[in-house]
Amino acid sequence: MNKLRAFWTRLINTLRRAPNSEDFADELETHVAMDTERGIRNGLSPEEARRHALIRFGGIAQAHDAYAERQGLPWLESLLRDVHYSVRSLVRNRLVTAVAILSIGLGVGSNTTIFSIVSRFVLRPAPVGDPGTLLSLHIMHDGDCCCNQFPWPVFSDLREQATEFSDVAAYFDLIPSSISGGSEPERVWGQGVTPNFFGVAQLRIVMGAGFSDSEEKAPVVVLSERLWKRRFNSDKDMIGKTVILSGHPFTVIGVAPAAFHSIDQIVNAEFWVPLGMTPELAASLPPHDSREYHWLSVIGRVRPGVSREHVAAQLSTIADRLAASYPATDKGNLFVFEQAGSLPPFARSMALLFLTALSIVVLLRLAIAGFNVANLLFAQAINRQREMAVRLALGATRGRLLRLVLLESLLLGLGGGALGALLSLWSTGALSSLRLPAPIPLNVQVSVDGRTLAYTFLISVLCGLLLGIAPAWAASRPRVVNSLKAEAGFAATAGRFSARNLLVVAQVAMAVVLLALTGLFLRSLESASEINIGFRTRGLLLLSVDPRLNGYSPSKISAFLGQLRERAAALPGVDAVVCSDVPFLSGGNRSEGFTILGQAAKGDPSVLADLYMVTPGYFDALGIPSLAGSDFSRGTTNGPRVAVINKAFADTLFGGTDPIGQRIDGGGWNYQIIGVVGNAKSRTLGEDTRPILYRSLDQSIANDPSMMGYTLMVHTTSNPAGIAEALRREVYQLDPAMAVYNLETMDEHVRAAYVLPRVAAMLFGIFGGIGLVLATVGLYGVMSFAVARRTREIGIRMAMGARPAAVLRLVLRRGMALTVTALALGWPAAWMLAKLSSSFLYGIKPHDAVTFTLVPAMLVLVALIAAWIPARRAASINPTQALRME
Repeated sequence: MNKLRAFWTRLINTLRRAPNSEDFADELETHVAMDTERGIRNGLSPEEARRHALIRFGGIAQAHDAYAERQGLPWLESLLRDVHYSVRSLVRNRLVTAVAILSIGLGVGSNTTIFSIVSRFVLRPAPVGDPGTLLSLHIMHDGDCCCNQFPWPVFSDLREQATEFSDVAAYFDLIPSSISGGSEPERVWGQGVTPNFFGVAQLRIVMGAGFSDSEEKAPVVVLSERLWKRRFNSDKDMIGKTVILSGHPFTVIGVAPAAFHSIDQIVNAEFWVPLGMTPELAASLPPHDSREYHWLSVIGRVRPGVSREHVAAQLSTIADRLAASYPATDKGNLFVFEQAGSLPPFARSMALLFLTALSIVVLLRLAIAGFNVANLLFAQAINRQREMAVRLALGATRGRLLRLVLLESLLLGLGGGALGALLSLWSTGALSSLRLPAPIPLNVQVSVDGRTLAYTFLISVLCGLLLGIAPAWAASRPRVVNSLKAEAGFAATAGRFSARNLLVVAQVAMAVVLLALTGLFLRSLESASEINIGFRTRGLLLLSVDPRLNGYSPSKISAFLGQLRERAAALPGVDAVVCSDVPFLSGGNRSEGFTILGQAAKGDPSVLADLYMVTPGYFDALGIPSLAGSDFSRGTTNGPRVAVINKAFADTLFGGTDPIGQRIDGGGWNYQIIGVVGNAKSRTLGEDTRPILYRSLDQSIANDPSMMGYTLMVHTTSNPAGIAEALRREVYQLDPAMAVYNLETMDEHVRAAYVLPRVAAMLFGIFGGIGLVLATVGLYGVMSFAVARRTREIGIRMAMGARPAAVLRLVLRRGMALTVTALALGWPAAWMLAKLSSSFLYGIKPHDAVTFTLVPAMLVLVALIAAWIPARRAASINPTQALRME
């Protein structure tokens, strides 16, 4: 404790930079005065007596220094002096400092942005209590590569038998609902959960409480804090009040924290109801006694002290036991688990691959920036040789010089890190504003959190130290005699600092990789923009409603949609109004397997097709060409089930046979084909053409209601956005409690489908462009510095008869040699890394010939320009002036 107190006192004295030494000075002066007086009594003059007293004492200044060392921390004081000098040195060289900080800042900022995404979707645990002991459980059939949810009976069996868990809970992923009262109706999404859900998650309820076991089938609801603030203005008396969800009254018993969206962190749920009340809100739930329907997500809280190996062993035992008891449904099933909050299994591999590709790119970008800064520091090290030689001659140690230069590079790294953090705040905000083309609400908010700031600080320190080590080592070891005489000598310098050439080669080689990937994604965006999506986008307005959420029966839904189409058709400028269950390019849709009726034996042709429900006139309104047969008619509601298929469906199932009039079977129904239409992009832009089966909406709505609601598509000859409010008013006139959502033009909807190629091209384009500029600047800097160092040599060459053209070729040859060496290293690396991007490219191959031809040619051209400018300057050197420079 005494040592700690003494250290704290010395630290404070050091930071004050003025230790309280007045008492010590007075005491010293008293001792000197007493000794002086003794000398006077011995017959010395006052001046001589004081001189003898000081000699015997050993010197006032030395005593003060010894006192200061005991009162402060000399090593810290020395370090602070070096920091002060480094700051002054950086301020003196404003241009170099600004370029270095900007280069590092851009590199660190891009890395911080990507790390923010990784932190958000890969590293961050679910916002629950003790996330390390909360596991998400899945069923995986033997031989499958992915996972499935739980049937209710399997969940019940697991909950009873899994003793390694303190408790197990289940939830139904998403329930669409219409909430009304207070303001205009709004469509929100929630989850149905078992009553123990909040207890298993150990979720801190902001207000009120979670569900109790007695409320399994009670009309109660827990709201999210976001919904509570947005919809109910943070009403402090909300507990006990009633809200209307899809026409049903629910009593609010709690408010969940804003940070909690769902166990699956990309899902954006805003309310939770007991699982027993889910049938009141969700259509067509599977029966609870069936072991065939997988519809529940499951979480389990591991008991304290239980390892995951024990959990895996018990789950394997339970799976074997259930397989023996229920061989028809459970044989071959395995239970697998992961930490709750991890990326969903279906999205994990693709997301990790994309993040890996981005991480490689930003690391290359940071490396290019780092090499550029290292070259600047090397140039400064050469220019400071005389300063370092003087310091060494005056007694400074090489370690002290090394520390001084490293401090400057460390300050540059920290300055770049601060700039990078600011850039990351802006870029994460821009990424969070992007809208993904998905039929369900997704939470893709990205922010700079504490983990990201710690990463930024760490990478900034590493950059500062790593970039400064080699220049600091070179600067701290000058040739003292030559440097004091101001004799740099190109020959001596060239060999010593040839590392600068290696840095430029590394820069350009990495720029090759970066530009190759950038070129691939830019070409992919160009290809995506030229993709024939198969339907028109101009002049179409989309509006979605879900009458089912307001308690409408299938017949009333059909009648409501019919009345809405009639009212919309009467609006000025409208020439067509149709309806579908989901628009194209919404990211996902139902699919079913189909066979020709009577040919379901093994080996017979079959096709997996996306299903759409549409009304008559749909194909004309969307500009989808009819290839054979006819469209749906208004009289088909009560007739035999009919379908229209696209060309891909016809080619896959029927080959060259005419499909009109044929009957097909799938999804529990058989359909007669009445028409064939052109292909259209169904889910995503980059997909291969998918078979599609269109059903009559009026025929299908009773037996297969849409969970996504229904989308009205209005074609107008004028600006479609101009009739949006008029169309919304028509909905409210039919039903004031009907929630309107996804009100947008088809152009806006399709633009959202381009978000992934646009974002990828934007990110890679920015990183690639910056990398090219930095590599060019690096090459230009090295050539310019070489010319400046060789001015006297070049002057001698020209005095001896060398022509300017020969000097020009001499400098250009060196620059091109560096560039060709870099291309030889970078091109094969780019070729290999391009395979990582294959899953994200649209319409081009990862080894695109155009990209891999143009990138080297462009780099050679840019390098030629970067080398030509200093080469031109070298060729114009005046020999007389050059020889006088020494």
